[in-house]
Amino acid sequence: MNSKHIVIVVAAIVVAVVAWLGIKQAGYSDTALTLYGNVDIREVQLAFRQPGRLLEMSVDEGDVVTTGQPIAKLDDRTFKDALVAADASVRVAQAELSKLQQGLRPQEVAQASEALKQAQALALDAERNFQRQNSLIESGASSQRVVDAAKTLRDQTAAGVKAAQAALSQANEGYRKEDIVAAQARLAAAQASREQAATALADTTLNAPSAGTILARVREPGSMITSQSAVYSLSLNTPVYVRAYVGERDLGRIAPGTRVIVTSDASTKQHLGKIGFISPRAEFTPKTVETTDLRTDLVYRLRIVLDQADASLRQGMPVTIQVVAGE
Repeated sequence: MNSKHIVIVVAAIVVAVVAWLGIKQAGYSDTALTLYGNVDIREVQLAFRQPGRLLEMSVDEGDVVTTGQPIAKLDDRTFKDALVAADASVRVAQAELSKLQQGLRPQEVAQASEALKQAQALALDAERNFQRQNSLIESGASSQRVVDAAKTLRDQTAAGVKAAQAALSQANEGYRKEDIVAAQARLAAAQASREQAATALADTTLNAPSAGTILARVREPGSMITSQSAVYSLSLNTPVYVRAYVGERDLGRIAPGTRVIVTSDASTKQHLGKIGFISPRAEFTPKTVETTDLRTDLVYRLRIVLDQADASLRQGMPVTIQVVAGE
């Protein structure tokens, strides 16, 4: 090998060493990434949406419950009574609307028709009497006073005919559209009140929103409680989340979906999971003037979702997170 080749080889080695040192100084490493965190504490304060007297408590501290399982109940007598009253109001509103939509009964229409015939007969008789009295006034067989009285009676009976005609027309047409619309609105309001009463009755039973373990039994049967007053504290079993933090220099080595292995000091079992969330914001706000050392102090919060965690991982427990090689 001549001297020229030796110089080229030495220069290449120097460049490689400098590049490796630069990567080391920048904080990058070819080793697996190890993080530390804690199992998230996930609790729910369970309460009734309605006030009342606590009738029964079905579970105790430490009991495991399933989704939808009834765990407490209020005295529901007043809520049942309210639902019965709401049902009655709905039936009344429905009857009023049906009455308006169907219009008058055939008997009522026939009665209005007969009233019109009677008014027309009276008007015809009054007209004939007026004509007769008016023709007798020239011969002196009738007086002006009698003629005026006959004319007044004729006008009254004619007005009665018009009133009877209007009544018959109204009977044939039925009720006004505005009255029907108002009745429909009253029925809708009654139905909404009925739904509220039914919802309030259903709320007298407290169901577990998710599978978990009862941590605390806050109240006992017989207690008078207000709405949103907690009666149980429930620890959610699934899914299991792990909260961890990654340094700013290692942020580029992970991404949402990256697979990880989670272990704890209490067990040698390995739990598989993946990174589900990386906070877009640093947990510690840097100062106005940033040095290299200050930037390396920044950390970002991670949420790791475990696929199948068992009871060996308890909430709040410290864990070690190992990023799967090749991820």
